[in-house]
Amino acid sequence: MSEHDPNAPVVVGEFDSELAASFVVETLKEAGVQSWTTGALTAGLRAEAPGRVRVLVRSQDAEAAKAALREDAEGE
Repeated sequence: MSEHDPNAPVVVGEFDSELAASFVVETLKEAGVQSWTTGALTAGLRAEAPGRVRVLVRSQDAEAAKAALREDAEGE
């Protein structure tokens, strides 16, 4: 039986552009949740193979991140 790693990365969102993902990263930063992106170099690279930018957080922060994103969406 393996233990759950609280620092394992968890995807909390996928976006078509680095700009859209950066807004989410900033929202999470304001909520005190550390996050980062992956895939920015391939997003929109080719029409037939579009990439996605993923926003990740540590698994221990996933619930707080989702709550912050819900709260932000409700405030718009």
